[in-house]
Amino acid sequence: MIRAVKAKEVTGLIEQLAPIALAEDWDNPGWQVGDPEALVKSVMVALDFTTEVLQEAKLEKVDLIITHHPFIFKPFRSLRFDQPAGGLIRYLVGAGIMLYSAHTNLDNAPEGVSQILGKKLGVQELEVLGVSQQEKLYKLVVFIPQGHEDEVRQALSAAGAGWIGNYSHCTFQLAGMGTFLPREGASPYIGQTGQLEKVSEYRLETVVPEPDIGSVVQAMLKAHPYEEVAYDLYPLQIYGKQFGPGRIGRLSNPLELSSLAEQVKQVLNLSLVKIIGKPNQWVEKVALCGGSGAFLIPEAAARGAQVLITGDVKYHEAQEAKSLGLTVIDAGHGNTELPAIEYLAGYLQKKFPALKVKTARPVPLELWL
Repeated sequence: MIRAVKAKEVTGLIEQLAPIALAEDWDNPGWQVGDPEALVKSVMVALDFTTEVLQEAKLEKVDLIITHHPFIFKPFRSLRFDQPAGGLIRYLVGAGIMLYSAHTNLDNAPEGVSQILGKKLGVQELEVLGVSQQEKLYKLVVFIPQGHEDEVRQALSAAGAGWIGNYSHCTFQLAGMGTFLPREGASPYIGQTGQLEKVSEYRLETVVPEPDIGSVVQAMLKAHPYEEVAYDLYPLQIYGKQFGPGRIGRLSNPLELSSLAEQVKQVLNLSLVKIIGKPNQWVEKVALCGGSGAFLIPEAAARGAQVLITGDVKYHEAQEAKSLGLTVIDAGHGNTELPAIEYLAGYLQKKFPALKVKTARPVPLELWL
């Protein structure tokens, strides 16, 4: 049975996958048209907002369209209904359909466009290529009375602190003596008002990613027995997770370039791809960037990639790749992003089983005869 949810619940889940903070400064992801408080029963995920997508959405009685590319990218100087953009917005609003986009935030997300493309093509050991942001880290230090350190440690870890790579609950603990004098009006957990207390305490320190500071501190305060908790936060000169639009990894077994190109065509359901390189060349280390990834050619070559799979490669970019000894498979801008559209639709359907979620039928921009 289809059940309505608020639009902001759907977009909130997208932003858990691809936080808006990961978007590039020049981008305009997020709400395009609509009311986050409105109820939705049906969602359509598409690469772009076009006339064909709007027509399909109206036919399917869709309440919210989610696109990868933002329809409203640059500010409008006017909104004329006799022009293509204004006309589409007019019909969108008239049909009672809302519009939201996840663009470079989805590109840069850990489970982003290129990560999804790499997994679909069977590329393993994927790492970020083209780092655009790094997660800032803080050191949290808190002082805890003896006997409560494990409770507070567990609360910190559950809230996201103390994670280093594949290890959780990473803390350092040191015994010491804490002093305090409860004043009038205090309700001390230990000691009496007006008397100096000396208590065996532990100094517990751990690392916290910047986005989790608020939830971690709240969890710590809730688990801590003291009325007033003594703690410190220090910014660190080291960083956590890396975010960026590209990926680099390895094939499980080396392939001839021609065989890899055939695999790309089969996985992405294409009749042809462009190749810059020798078809009989053997490749193992693969770079990927869904959309337009030619800007990653120098870094991909420097990191030892033998091939870059992307779209929108121009003449001079192809010459640059050739000069650097990097082979390129150009599978098209939208074609390399479509797996992310399918993934996003599946992600939302899994999170909201009672919601109707579908992907829009892809409309090719060009036909090869």
